[in-house]
Amino acid sequence: MLLIRKKRGLGAGKINGPGGKLEPGETPLQSAIREAQEEIGVTPSQLEERGLLHFQFTDGYSLQCTVFIARAFTGEPIETPEATPMWFDIDGVPYDDMWEDDQYWLPQVLAGAHFIAWFEFDGEKMLSKDVRFV
Repeated sequence: MLLIRKKRGLGAGKINGPGGKLEPGETPLQSAIREAQEEIGVTPSQLEERGLLHFQFTDGYSLQCTVFIARAFTGEPIETPEATPMWFDIDGVPYDDMWEDDQYWLPQVLAGAHFIAWFEFDGEKMLSKDVRFV
């Protein structure tokens, strides 16, 4: 499984999947492909939408993320100013180095599930969760 260690911005230092903000007029799928290209130099393919994440932070910041898995990619993963690419075995995902919410949905996504979830955070501390598999 190809993940990244994020170098800057929200979650800097954490292991996560490539991704970021939508550009004007862009779909979540288009954004997922562009962000992977920008962050680690690969073009993902055979993408499948698996879920929606809703985050609310106590400082008022909120965001929604669409989760995709990609079964293939072209290019060679490279380190960029945004991220360092890292390979992991599916049974060795480093949840202790990730956002706290990941442990509540990622294992099921890797097993084939679809989901929608809501999380509240105070900084990097998760205060509440509501994860529904569909």
